[in-house]
Amino acid sequence: MTTPSNARPADADAPEETLYQGRWLSLRRRGRWEYAERNNPGGAAIIIAVTPDDRVLFVEQYRVAIQARTIEMPAGLIGDLAGQEDENMLLAAQRELEEETGWRSDRIVFLHQGPSSAGMSTEMIAYVRAFDLVKVGAGGGDASENIVVHEVPRRQAGAWLFARAAEGYSIDPKLFAGLWLLEHAPAA
Repeated sequence: MTTPSNARPADADAPEETLYQGRWLSLRRRGRWEYAERNNPGGAAIIIAVTPDDRVLFVEQYRVAIQARTIEMPAGLIGDLAGQEDENMLLAAQRELEEETGWRSDRIVFLHQGPSSAGMSTEMIAYVRAFDLVKVGAGGGDASENIVVHEVPRRQAGAWLFARAAEGYSIDPKLFAGLWLLEHAPAA
């Protein structure tokens, strides 16, 4: 078994320089490393949600950064609303689930947290599981979004995602981690 090294590269102690600061992201440089930093320290929550009839909820939307339609799990930034910068990740997940999919859950459980892209961004993402879903609306996101909700039978989810990829959709690889957690995370 390998033991992680405590050695830090020389760049780790270099002063940080801001190259650009936007509303949601800043571009930083430390030594020779450039990376994006989320301006909201709460990160993001990815919601693993299964309907009462055992269908996994996915959302489809156009993502400007990659110029493509994507399939993702419902997700959203934590603390991104004015006046709610200290928002709890579980409350953010509840809000985003209902907003994006039209399903409400009064029981959200934290599963795992880690970096979305450790070599490129400071963003931390948390996987949460939504239980006891109740349909309360159409979903589709807020006024700035145009989200299509997909309810896919759990046993067919992987094959469904690969079929969408064959059709040209960009499939977020984090979906497969979410499906793994759905099957392997301790039940709450």
